[in-house]
Amino acid sequence: MSALLAVSRAIDRLNEFVGRNVAWLIFLAVVVSAGNAIVRKVFNQSSNAWLELQWFLFGGAFMLAAAYTLQQNEHIRIDIVYGAFSRRVQHWIDLLGHLFFLMPFVLLMCFYFVPYVSLSYRSGEGSPSAGGLIQWPGKLILLVGFLLLAIQGVSEIIKKIAVIRGDIPDPNPPLSLEEIAEQEVAMAEARND
Repeated sequence: MSALLAVSRAIDRLNEFVGRNVAWLIFLAVVVSAGNAIVRKVFNQSSNAWLELQWFLFGGAFMLAAAYTLQQNEHIRIDIVYGAFSRRVQHWIDLLGHLFFLMPFVLLMCFYFVPYVSLSYRSGEGSPSAGGLIQWPGKLILLVGFLLLAIQGVSEIIKKIAVIRGDIPDPNPPLSLEEIAEQEVAMAEARND
């Protein structure tokens, strides 16, 4: 199990690095959007390429950060049902959800995206809009996002099994409402300093 946990830590480090750094894509998307709006209003000029670049940047940030979001346990779940169970049952729900829902979905997406990206690249697929961008980089971002999500799924499965077996402590222990409020106050104070 220690070798698998080492693999899990390596995957976590990779996805943390990617997740923290793709946040800049949102900033770039805002700059491109603002620049495009200014040029359109001031000079009465516009470009589909700039509009599509803004979509690629935002989509890239979303897809490339999905694995980091999973690692941070920030994906949305139905807490009204999930929260009613003991923490041990929650770990089993997470493990089974990763095994039977997450992994089949992301592996299927990876399987179908490889020829999709390859065909787009080989054909030099362009935008359906006049003056738009080539399409394969955007499709490649989708594939890479699903690949990162797949390997993060493997990491989460390893960690859930280790937690259930008692090999490692719960990385996301449940917090009381008071503890959540204290964390929020501490984060607000840190932002103000």
